[in-house]
Amino acid sequence: MIEMVQSQDPGSEGRVHAMGARQIYMALRDQILGGVYETGSHLPSSRSLASELGVSRTTVTVAYDQLAVEGFIEVRQGARPRVASSLLEDSPSSARLKRAGPVRLSAYGGRLRASPPWPDYLPNAPKIDFRYGDLAPSDFPALIWKRAMNAAMAQRPVRLAYDDPRGSRRLRQALQSYLWRARTLSCDLEQIIIVSGSQQGLDLCARLMLDPVDRFVIEDPCYRMARQVFASTGASPVSVVVDQDGMKTDLLKGVEARLAYVTPSHQFPLGGVMPISRRHQLLEWARRNDAYVIEDDYDSEYRYDINPVPPLHKLEDCSSVIYLGTISKTLSPMLRIGYLVVPPELQDVFAAAKQLLDRHSPVAEQEALAMLIESGAYESHVRRVRRLNGERRESLLSALRHRFGDRIAIEGADAGLHVVVWFKELPRSLEAPLIEKARHSGVGIHSISPLYDRRETGEGRADQVGLVMGYSALSIQQIEKGVRILLEAVEQMKGGFPETNGDDGLGRGDDKPGL
Repeated sequence: MIEMVQSQDPGSEGRVHAMGARQIYMALRDQILGGVYETGSHLPSSRSLASELGVSRTTVTVAYDQLAVEGFIEVRQGARPRVASSLLEDSPSSARLKRAGPVRLSAYGGRLRASPPWPDYLPNAPKIDFRYGDLAPSDFPALIWKRAMNAAMAQRPVRLAYDDPRGSRRLRQALQSYLWRARTLSCDLEQIIIVSGSQQGLDLCARLMLDPVDRFVIEDPCYRMARQVFASTGASPVSVVVDQDGMKTDLLKGVEARLAYVTPSHQFPLGGVMPISRRHQLLEWARRNDAYVIEDDYDSEYRYDINPVPPLHKLEDCSSVIYLGTISKTLSPMLRIGYLVVPPELQDVFAAAKQLLDRHSPVAEQEALAMLIESGAYESHVRRVRRLNGERRESLLSALRHRFGDRIAIEGADAGLHVVVWFKELPRSLEAPLIEKARHSGVGIHSISPLYDRRETGEGRADQVGLVMGYSALSIQQIEKGVRILLEAVEQMKGGFPETNGDDGLGRGDDKPGL
């Protein structure tokens, strides 16, 4: 009648577990839907079924009551339950309840389904992963964050209610001061919108700025999820080639679009810094087209060999630049806190869109972050992790130059948390096999190719293997070991890729044992 469940406990072989009410309910429901019990047929009495299964009569009664509430059976005092007459002979079985036709999605859903899968959440992550965007758990200021969260939770609000969709006023005030100190960016409090990470900020911009008939300008190569979130609206991308100075803004001549997405202070992924002439050219294009420029300042805290670069927002009267910032590269991407600084005429509609999307971002985390900024602990933490990541960067550059010498070209090393490495002697056809071989050896490496719209437009490197190598989640020992394993994988792919003569590319010779 109902399949018995054998105990898996040691020493209890052959003994039947007492079934729970939910198990009994589900077994009977499936049998009714499958036609084992036909319409109008009787089920066992609660007493007899309880005896057969070795459970209490109350347990069976609870299961029967649930079936009755859902209309599967009819229960009368003093009579055996029976399958409800409302279940007609042609009622669908559980097998027929499954969808037979294709999944019907909106146009938006169809565009998402057609997009390439994300490689961000691969199972069985390698022990040494050069994936960009990850941070070292040891860098997180756990103690001060815990104190700030405890203090935030200890503050009893007047009432439990929805908060301002623009975000905590206290955090926006703290960010207003911080942006002026760190980025010389001046704005009114109402212009700041707290979002759940920079990705939600991009999504809000896409929803409010683009229609399916529109076009948007984007760097090539670029941050892949930015390209996709804009394209998910149905708008068409206009990919503009990037060189060592960022987007080639002279190519914007004659281009009509509603918005442009750029990373001018540290182009992602190639690392170029947009010079002042191109910045003015970009802003002039925006004015002529009545367009907006989204300035993603995703890792502005990390500058090593160059001075901090003022944001586009500094050059503009705030009428055409939307500034996007995040704490994902300084504290943790798991906290999901970012912020937009929008032009005054857009602040109300962005707040309304944020309210519709998720009401507002979590308040306790906002209050905790505000406390860190107000106390100076946040900026102290940024200085500490900048130093730590500077050491990791130096270790990666040294190891790469020592192992590969002039057989590679490195870009984007002056700032940020990653470098781009081009393998001059490896054709791009070996990119996927190299990644698989390295992963098999316990090292995660990641291709730059998915970040391009048209890879053939690359600056003379269209047919070379290119890797985006992040280092902020790794120890120096892991970095050095990972580069050594990468060399072994390359040698196997190329049929031999000889060591250098001991020069690490920095004029210091082979002075690092174990490299």
